[in-house]
Amino acid sequence: MSSNDDPVAIPMIERNPSDFPGMDTSDPDTLTGEAVLSFHNISYRETVQSGFPFRKKTYVIGRLYNINGIMRPGLNAIMGPEDGSRSWLLDVLAARKDPRGLSGDILINGKPRPANFKCISGYVPQKDVVMYTVTVRENIEFSAALRLPMTITRDERKRRIDEVLELLHLDKVANVKPRSKELRKRTSIAMELVAEHPILFLDDPTTGLDLSTMTDIISVLRRISMRGQTVIFSINQAQYSIFRFFDSLTLVASGKVMYHGPAQEALEYFKSAGYEYDSHNNPADFFLDIINGGFSALLDTEEEGHDADKYTELSERRHQVTEKLANMYAQSSLYREMRTELDPLLGEQRTGRSSSLEEITCVTPFWHQLRWNMSHLFKNYYVGTILSPYFLGKLLAELVPRRLLTSTVFTVIVFSIAGVNTDVKSIFAMPLTIMMLAYSASSLPLCFKAGENAVAVPTLLVTIYFVFMLFFSGLSLYSGSLVPGLSWIQYFNIPHYGFTALQHSEFLGQNFCTEHNTAEVSRCQNYVM
Repeated sequence: MSSNDDPVAIPMIERNPSDFPGMDTSDPDTLTGEAVLSFHNISYRETVQSGFPFRKKTYVIGRLYNINGIMRPGLNAIMGPEDGSRSWLLDVLAARKDPRGLSGDILINGKPRPANFKCISGYVPQKDVVMYTVTVRENIEFSAALRLPMTITRDERKRRIDEVLELLHLDKVANVKPRSKELRKRTSIAMELVAEHPILFLDDPTTGLDLSTMTDIISVLRRISMRGQTVIFSINQAQYSIFRFFDSLTLVASGKVMYHGPAQEALEYFKSAGYEYDSHNNPADFFLDIINGGFSALLDTEEEGHDADKYTELSERRHQVTEKLANMYAQSSLYREMRTELDPLLGEQRTGRSSSLEEITCVTPFWHQLRWNMSHLFKNYYVGTILSPYFLGKLLAELVPRRLLTSTVFTVIVFSIAGVNTDVKSIFAMPLTIMMLAYSASSLPLCFKAGENAVAVPTLLVTIYFVFMLFFSGLSLYSGSLVPGLSWIQYFNIPHYGFTALQHSEFLGQNFCTEHNTAEVSRCQNYVM
């Protein structure tokens, strides 16, 4: 890092907001310029259900408790242990949780957070949502088409995309597919920045990255904040090379705030409270060690054979320390100064309160979004299945061993033991029909949105579907007709089409009424196919 990247060299009041028009929050559909987010006495309760179907019990779990704070343009970090508190706080501030569980007030520049806040703020999830089969520029173009107003000209949109590519140092790799983790993360951030929203939320943007990549990502976020944007992100642990960039630090655990204020004053805050700090220690690690109740000190003891006791003691100590730190912060001068600033903001907005349950509208209409989504998905499939040797090879590799080979083996076995027709037409008709059935069955889970994170859901649905469809197919074959009123099911029954095709190929024209001659066939119609 060069010296001019030192965050101390650019105080908050010297940030350049010239890239944005003046702030205007009078219109809930727009939010431009610099934005200050404040939250007042917010608590969040999650309603969960557990138990067997039709006998589920409902529980209400507290996630956040009476949290206050303010976040200005700059880097605002939310840190805490792995208890989920930091992600809950981030998602609640970003309006990504059910508003029915929220109490308290969240304000933007002293005014109620608009109902369409998700549409006028950026949010980068922990798991990148970029498409790997299209280029960096194409991913950003897709986001710009959906998130920028339709009144913006094509040249203006291209200018914004080029500016974002240059800001994030992506201009030289704009035509490269985002394969690496770093490139995917940068592309995810760029897809949000292109809309030029004044507030950007990021959920653990450094997770899974090496130290060098982490530093690069935080450096990117700092350049964004220098343009006047309010960057709010959660992070588990931060090296000193990363921590020194933070402007504001919020430490949360067990749904409560342990510290909220300038990041560079946090160390002095805990030292003045009597916590001993080793000069060789990383401040971020020092804070987490305090919140965890001296986890490292507890594990350094030389006693053996008492692991269970150690972790029980750790849990109890964690709870005690969390309560102690939360009370200590609530009684600190830092908290009182913050409340002095927050209380007037809360009083001014009482008359203009808006409901977070209002109808949500975005800048582009539904049909415009649908057209761009279809175009983007088609481009993804086109590139992935036609131009890419990998996908083509995967398709062919699955076609032979899992479809053609199994269908052929099944046909040979049936031909050898069932005594079916062995003419040329039947030999080709049976494996073709079986193979088409196999393809239809394997493609069915895609209708239920099969994915790597939800494998059990489509598997269960497809299993239930085929159990019922095989039952109805057998009923149709045995009785000759379905139960009255259920005949429409056959049109949604994949096995029914296969059985019908196989019957047509095997039995069409055959006479099962041998005691009558050809002229008398009409007298036993039920025995002639």
